[in-house]
Amino acid sequence: MTAPTPPEPRSRRMLSMPQLHDERPTDGQDLALLARLIPYVRPHAKLLIAAFMLMPLSAGASVLQPYLIKKAIDAAIVTKSSQALGLVALWYGLSLLGEFIARFAQVYTMQLAGQRAMADLRARVFEHIQSLRLSYFDRTPTGRIVTRVTNDIDSLSEFFASGAVTAIADVLLLTGIVGFMLYLDWKLSLVAFIALPPLAIAIRAFRQYARTAFREIRARIAELNAYLAEQVNGISTVQAFGREARCAAEYDEINAAHRDANRQSIRYDALLYSVVESVSVTSVAIILWFAGVQAGAIEDSAASAAYVGTVVAFYEYIQRFFIPIRDLSTKYTIIQQSLSAAERNFGILDHREPDAPKREVPAGAAPRANDIAISFQGVNFAYRPGHPVLKNLNLDVRRGETVAVVGATGSGKTTITALLLRLYDFDDGHILVQGRDVRSMPRDELRQQFACVPQDVFLFAGTVLDNVAAGDPTPDRERAQRVLRELGVLAILEGRGHGIDAPVNERGSNFSAGERQLIALARALYRNPEIIIMDEATANVDSETEAVLAKASAKLVEGRTSIVIAHRLSTVRYADRIVVVHHGELAEQGTHEELLAQGGIYARLYSLHFTDAA
Repeated sequence: MTAPTPPEPRSRRMLSMPQLHDERPTDGQDLALLARLIPYVRPHAKLLIAAFMLMPLSAGASVLQPYLIKKAIDAAIVTKSSQALGLVALWYGLSLLGEFIARFAQVYTMQLAGQRAMADLRARVFEHIQSLRLSYFDRTPTGRIVTRVTNDIDSLSEFFASGAVTAIADVLLLTGIVGFMLYLDWKLSLVAFIALPPLAIAIRAFRQYARTAFREIRARIAELNAYLAEQVNGISTVQAFGREARCAAEYDEINAAHRDANRQSIRYDALLYSVVESVSVTSVAIILWFAGVQAGAIEDSAASAAYVGTVVAFYEYIQRFFIPIRDLSTKYTIIQQSLSAAERNFGILDHREPDAPKREVPAGAAPRANDIAISFQGVNFAYRPGHPVLKNLNLDVRRGETVAVVGATGSGKTTITALLLRLYDFDDGHILVQGRDVRSMPRDELRQQFACVPQDVFLFAGTVLDNVAAGDPTPDRERAQRVLRELGVLAILEGRGHGIDAPVNERGSNFSAGERQLIALARALYRNPEIIIMDEATANVDSETEAVLAKASAKLVEGRTSIVIAHRLSTVRYADRIVVVHHGELAEQGTHEELLAQGGIYARLYSLHFTDAA
């Protein structure tokens, strides 16, 4: 029997759209999306009102010009009056000047209002992103988030610069042109309007396909940004494993998808523009033919001469009539792009994860001594339903006690501290800090009681002072220097020649791993918190640096309640108590000597650790 042929692996691009980006369209109703922009535009209403008031002035000046051309022809051919011709020329010059001033002021005020509104929206989106739970970032590519705040809002800003708002001026211009055309010759006007129904049908058909194409473009841009961010962050691994060619091929595939999405949009845009141009030329030809027929029927020479001015004015009006029509087709493209970007921004603003209900300490809860700083009571948690990480965890930490949490990889050690800080909300049970349930406390108030020293230290671009005093709106230089001196870091910084003003590159790339850890310890000590959380600050450094960090860590935890996530068991033997977590449950606890004497999980881990070290 022939073995079944394995399915061909799907490309990264095919997987990324539904699984990686989850680009489901939102409501998509144009008016609903426009209505949601109002709160961001309202604070700048004065600028918008000024722009709208200037629109009729610029449109009126433009519409008047063909009519003045007719009057000039009448003055030159019919009345043969140089004085009348000069007066018309003066008015024509004033109309050009008025149109220039009004249009400049209108465009300036409109774009100023639009940019300010988009700045407000960008700030709101960024603020909302910062408020999202870590679970959102666990499943959302970085590039997609960056695209929301940058490319999408830039696209939406075109809505004000060249999109629907300026299209209102085009509508006013069209209205004025139609009015003058009907005033000059209603028969010629009706002939000109014969070509409009086919144009309306073409625009309607374009509208049905354009939104889908532009949504695809925005999704592909997000995909490009996500892949680029991934490769830049992992460039050392890419180069170390020689993946450059493969990554370039994957990027080419994603880039080709973006190109194809744009090609579809360009095809629709070019088709609509060609239809408008064809209708314009056809309309001019029909008018000239009909005008010729009417001119042949005029017997009065004066009336025939006057009709020349009407036909020339009509020709100008038809040309000006289809200019905004062509612009409207282009602006409709911009509108669709902008509304597609608006869908995505409002989609992220609409993202809400249900907050855990606020709970006070239950009346029937087991009493806790007054010296208990942290208490886990029957806590259960799972990142994904059906895959529990912590199971019925019960743990008390006394004030001033240093508790080391050890266990195998994936046992739930780091999850304990994540729940303590409410980076995630647990499913069942209670976590008490200073006697209060963490779900009854605002997150800011809760986190003010902690300082964290992670294993993978993140430093912000700026200076050492900025990083040590992170979160302090007015950094205290003397306090920062004192903290750095206590930890033995100040001498290292002064040796660099800049002291606490030493520049920090992106992610602290100009500092060694040990120096970054020391700065992180200084950041925690500067905050002077009640509780310290340390995620094995010495896991990735050499023995000499480990000794320096161990001394600095001892200074940090002195007199404070501390939870230390331990990966290297050699660093926890001096903890007041060691807690062993196994498969999400509290398996053992005691001092180093007590746990070794038990001969259980800790003793086995300790033996394996030192056997591997040997």
